[in-house]
Amino acid sequence: MEQRALLAWTVFSSLLVLAETIDQKPEIYSLHVDCKVTSRFAHTVITSRIVNQANESREATFEVELPKTAFITNFSMSIDGEVYPGIIKEKAAAQNEYDTAVSQGQSAGLVKITDRKLEQFHVSVSIAAASKVTFELTYEELLKRQLGKYELLIKVRPKQLVKHFQIDVHIFEPQGIRFLETDSTFMTNELTEALTKVQNETKAHILFKPTVDQQKKNSELDETLLNGDFVVRYDVKREATAGDIQIVNGYFVHYFAPQEMPVFPKNIIFVIDRSGSMAGRKIDQTMDALLKILQDLRPEDHFNFITFNNKVMEWKSSLLPATEENVASAAALVQTLTARGGTDISGALLAAVGVLEKAEGLPERSVSMIVLLTDGQPTSGERNVEVIQENIQKAINGKYALFCLGFGFDVSYKFLEKMALSNGGIARRIYENADAALQLQGFYQEVATPILMQIEMQYPENSIQGLTKNDFKLFFEGSEIIVSGKISNELDLLPVEIKAQSHTSDLTLKEEANVKEKEQVFQNQKYVFGNFIERLWAYLTIQQLLEKAISVEEEDQKALEAQALDLSLRYSFVTPLTSMVVTKPSDQQQKELANKPTEADNEKPSSFPAGGTYRMMNGSPAVSRFRGIIRPQPLVDEHPQLLLQLPRQNERICLNIDKTTQSSVHLLSDPEQGLTVTGKLGNGVNHFVQFDIDYVNPPVQIHVYTHAILISHNNKNNWLSWMKSASSTIQGLSVSVEEERSVTVSLPDTVTVQISLVRFPDDFLGLYFLNTDRFSDKVSGVLGQFYSKAQFGDNSSNQRAVERLLRVSGSEHRVSRLYKKDYRLESASDPVSCWSIDLTP
Repeated sequence: MEQRALLAWTVFSSLLVLAETIDQKPEIYSLHVDCKVTSRFAHTVITSRIVNQANESREATFEVELPKTAFITNFSMSIDGEVYPGIIKEKAAAQNEYDTAVSQGQSAGLVKITDRKLEQFHVSVSIAAASKVTFELTYEELLKRQLGKYELLIKVRPKQLVKHFQIDVHIFEPQGIRFLETDSTFMTNELTEALTKVQNETKAHILFKPTVDQQKKNSELDETLLNGDFVVRYDVKREATAGDIQIVNGYFVHYFAPQEMPVFPKNIIFVIDRSGSMAGRKIDQTMDALLKILQDLRPEDHFNFITFNNKVMEWKSSLLPATEENVASAAALVQTLTARGGTDISGALLAAVGVLEKAEGLPERSVSMIVLLTDGQPTSGERNVEVIQENIQKAINGKYALFCLGFGFDVSYKFLEKMALSNGGIARRIYENADAALQLQGFYQEVATPILMQIEMQYPENSIQGLTKNDFKLFFEGSEIIVSGKISNELDLLPVEIKAQSHTSDLTLKEEANVKEKEQVFQNQKYVFGNFIERLWAYLTIQQLLEKAISVEEEDQKALEAQALDLSLRYSFVTPLTSMVVTKPSDQQQKELANKPTEADNEKPSSFPAGGTYRMMNGSPAVSRFRGIIRPQPLVDEHPQLLLQLPRQNERICLNIDKTTQSSVHLLSDPEQGLTVTGKLGNGVNHFVQFDIDYVNPPVQIHVYTHAILISHNNKNNWLSWMKSASSTIQGLSVSVEEERSVTVSLPDTVTVQISLVRFPDDFLGLYFLNTDRFSDKVSGVLGQFYSKAQFGDNSSNQRAVERLLRVSGSEHRVSRLYKKDYRLESASDPVSCWSIDLTP
């Protein structure tokens, strides 16, 4: 008995050791974020040191979320003393190098946009037992002043306890620091003790250095609290002059942000999409935001509403003053908004221009603007986006500013962005999160207080080279104008003259900077990194060239992009025109390709390149917006429409349905399971873009779209977003969403439904069933018949066979062996072999 007990304990102990060995992941023993902000320009270095304490090789992962506005400038991996640097190249050259690597069986990493502020750099490498790897990523960004403050955002998510964790933020602002604050979404009383802040007139040092115990959620569990945003906000002191000029090594930067000036009255028309796709949460959030925006209108403002679907409706025939009575009347209108019908963007915008054109009795000095909010493509009226852009630009003719807000990911952001930039405004994507209403209000607050218009920043023409944009249509309170350039050697004094229109008068402001005195300010400052103003100039120039290229003709676009490419390569920036190639250790034979996604990459079918989630599927690159590395663009037909495993047969079927007959397809019904599944094929995309899952008991309907998931039960709706992991349970029925990846629906003793989200090149959905042995013999439908009535006509076990005969529901089909991408997987494995069949419902 004792021997048996001893033997059992020995086996159990061995299993424990084995389990520990299997589960033992590489340990991040040091993570350091070192950020130096010098005169708004931030230079951040993130260093992660990882050790593999297992007795066999393990995959070490480096995953960093960085601001969308940042440019990566350097990346390297150090393994056992060997350094593997990232090399920045022109995008086509990098792509060719990557393509060659792929043809030799190598793989790529990922880069994707993760939310409205961040993109994710993600790379992994296999390291041997007892080995260490050091990852180091450097990026730079120019902090933008919004609503009176600069914001430095550091995403903290180590996913484990880290022995040596440290964030250092050094700030040097020669103008003087007016206020400084830190904020965090994960801070506790214990973690607050690990935060220190030292500040004087022009400098500040923020240190966050929690111990392992301080990082723990509780003393019993080795789970980390560090998961969220670490934010530093500040502003600088300003004098009532023509701004502040700073000079280093022959390059200057001029900051101009006047304060305490009268606000222009606004003549504003809100053009609101109320088409069918806005139904539900989006129209509710839009109403919430508009009600609050109405309260923020100033008495001297004039306003109107135009709502549209396939019909355009003007609330009033003219602009009304924002009196208490008119605002209340508008609020009543807003609360009656309902969503249905098509999307006539062109008609709505032309109507808005018409209202402004015939407006009378407006303040002599005022700012007229149109704010468009839409969530879709033009489907009614004029549908050609180029014609719409041309007609709107001709109608506006430089007289009004057009701001375009794209709600969600069904819009063509590129279309909205070009239209806004061509008409003196900006575009912004509103992300379909719980805070969408706050995003809308936040945007309005940015443009609610124009205090200058027609601003010209003038410098001596023959003494300045490479001057960045120096004329601006509008200036809003709380923002900042930044101009930079290179000073010729013989210039001792740099004069500047600013001309602008305020609400009360025309302004002329003058300033003169002594070049040598200004150069002395930055001498021997430990906070200064290299020629930071020169790099700031390059960063700003690249951004402005790329922005200008959006709204010009193709020939001019190529010339502007050529200039931006030259600067990107010269200053080692990963921009939309360049890529970083990282070669892994030679024994792994892999290359990584890091591209810079843009917001326009966050597109749906008609306007991809995507920005949402490129991902690696079965060894072929599918894109993931900024996980550190974008890859080549796979053809969408590399994925089958439907994938299934035949019950009791080790055979995989790839099923494609002829969409010419109908877009909605009855896929599966099983009366004994109480389950029905239908699917909808997309317009312009030969894949499913919607699945509807109906359960009898409990009576629940689940509608899975590419933008969100809707759960309906007892006339109540619950929306789940793809943007974050979440779950919902109704009477034992579980709906679980894995962020940007899949949704799984399960009920005890029934089959499990799994739907994968694929983001590139066209957003679509992939359906799969688990526990298929639970289907009854009564299962039917285009897909369901395969689970009860499919049988190969031969018993061939020849793995090299390329054709076979498949009998399904009394019909015979000649099927071919093809290699397809498996939408269920995100790993970089090889394409899967399947028997391909085309069906007509």
